[in-house]
Amino acid sequence: MNLTIRHATTADAALIADLSRQTFYETFAAQNTAADMEKFLAVQFTRDALLAEVGAAGKTFLLAYTAGEVAGYACLRAGTTADALEIARLYATTAMIGKGVGKALMQACIDLAKQHGKKILCLGVWEKNARAIAFYTAWGFEKVGEHDFVLGNDVQRDWIMQKIL
Repeated sequence: MNLTIRHATTADAALIADLSRQTFYETFAAQNTAADMEKFLAVQFTRDALLAEVGAAGKTFLLAYTAGEVAGYACLRAGTTADALEIARLYATTAMIGKGVGKALMQACIDLAKQHGKKILCLGVWEKNARAIAFYTAWGFEKVGEHDFVLGNDVQRDWIMQKIL
């Protein structure tokens, strides 16, 4: 499959906002209540909030395309230390899962971190997302902590994982 990764611009804000909500819902709806998903999307992960993220200081979005169609995206932001970059989100569309989109986006994230002189790449992942944890572990990420993530009214546990570059 021929994949292209490019940096998003503010002109991509609507695409990224809609893609963010779509991929989040597709990834987590089956493992959460409809009420928690609805509240999360209506309060915490609104389209307007996502539109405002694109082009915001300290945020970088990467878009993956194949055959002219968007296949996934990544959102990066400053890490908790000056030598770290955080992958805030990395998603492939449902139709593209298992087709190399995640790998291409991860490599682009690593390359970007190195270009900016970062020594650590970190991320948070839901402890029940076994597929994502296996993917990150295969890329050399290790669990270094945990924190709470509130989805609607449900307090969930995210693993903090990092990779030394």
